[in-house]
Amino acid sequence: MMVRYYTVGAPLVILLLLLSLLVNSNSREIIGDDLIKLPSDHNSILEIGFPKSNDIDDDDDTIGTKWAVLIAGSNGYWNYRHQADVCHAYQLLKRGGVKDENIIVFMYDDIAYNEENPRPGVVINNPFGTDVYAGVPKDYTGEDVTVDNFFAVLLGNKTATTGGSGKVVDSGPNDHIFIFYSDHGGSGVIGMPTYPYLYADDLIDTLQKKHALGAYKSLVFYLESCESGSMFEGILPDGLNIYATTASNAWESSWGTYCPGEDHVPPEFDTCLGDLYSVSWMEDSEKRNLRAETLKQQYELVKKRTGSDMFYGSNVMGYGDADLNKEKVYVYIGTNPANDNITGVDNNILPSSSFVAVNQRDADLLHFWHKLRKAPEGSSRKVEAQKKFSEAISHRVHLDDSIELIAKLLFGIEKGSEMLHIVRPAGEPLVDDWKRLKALVRTFEVHCGSLSQYGMKHMRSFANICNAGITPEKMAIASEEACPSIPANPWSSLHRGFSA
Repeated sequence: MMVRYYTVGAPLVILLLLLSLLVNSNSREIIGDDLIKLPSDHNSILEIGFPKSNDIDDDDDTIGTKWAVLIAGSNGYWNYRHQADVCHAYQLLKRGGVKDENIIVFMYDDIAYNEENPRPGVVINNPFGTDVYAGVPKDYTGEDVTVDNFFAVLLGNKTATTGGSGKVVDSGPNDHIFIFYSDHGGSGVIGMPTYPYLYADDLIDTLQKKHALGAYKSLVFYLESCESGSMFEGILPDGLNIYATTASNAWESSWGTYCPGEDHVPPEFDTCLGDLYSVSWMEDSEKRNLRAETLKQQYELVKKRTGSDMFYGSNVMGYGDADLNKEKVYVYIGTNPANDNITGVDNNILPSSSFVAVNQRDADLLHFWHKLRKAPEGSSRKVEAQKKFSEAISHRVHLDDSIELIAKLLFGIEKGSEMLHIVRPAGEPLVDDWKRLKALVRTFEVHCGSLSQYGMKHMRSFANICNAGITPEKMAIASEEACPSIPANPWSSLHRGFSA
């Protein structure tokens, strides 16, 4: 079997640079503002020309109802951008004419009034943007943001929901469904602020069930996460009338944007305000007559903007029923009446941008670093910032070292590292046995602690271990040897459950 290999060098470089901060609490003396550079500290050229559009027509399929499910799969102020993305998406759909009764929102709702938010009660998704939080329905918040509730909502099964508003997608055979999900992810998995996480096989199974119910005419899924292509690659069947686009392919990271340290970002913000793929499709939608723009045209624009820089960016991907991408965006998210007089796509070029983009997996470190750097010397804030930064670094080192050691114990010193980085050919699913994959992840967590949001980067390693035929029993022996105890670190804690 042909295989491809990938390396992730940039995060390691960043990690080593940031580790040096721990030598001295005065970060300005150790690393100057002009010295520490993320791979994203380069300007990108995002001025894009549009292909010619077909003439606007009136044959959009307006029979049936538009439904939308919007999900922010994280919590914590350092993940501000995910909830900002979802709130922005709600405002976009609301202006597009989609009714509140047909929009279901999942978000932990710990950002707007977080003590770290410099603008209490306000959430922005763009440095120059207005509040996107006002009026957002609080359908499922806090501990009610779960995989089970998402599936129940999508299937229209109100009795299966727990907590929340009880609102579900009560769709019929002529209806159109739009799903937007923004979060951290890894190969074959996307996060939730609760456990367990959402695995690709369970997502596809639920989509197939929805199709079998005859409860929609077409479904469009926009997914923002690292390695998001792996949620559909080789596993989404034909014939479901589903079209999905993802922020990245099956093995690369996605990127946060409008991040602290950029000249245009308000200095009071210590966290990224948005995600590159997400703000790209939404900022495009805000400037366009969506009765004229097709899904394909939007895909091409977002793909170009998200992957346009040689130093950062990801490959936006499309999966599923390609015929659906000929449909107008309006069919799924409506359109702002103020844009009705725009008759072509050439008039609506997104402005060029020089904003910082940061690897999603490093955005929390960037937040903690800015908190550490800005805290007064000798203050309790400095001590707390140092503690959080150290805990995040320690957790990363623990996971990276533990999984590397487990691979060597299972496959030998020479072959161990190689086994972790195998990438299957395009078009093949991540793994053959999803049930065993989850069992291997859970076995690791029993002995080594929670993967958490950072640990999802190692899901391909678990998949390769699974594909090599390793049983949970063998995994338990290796994990116990690699991890004599679970670190006393909040990131490693299992008090909230297992990710699988």
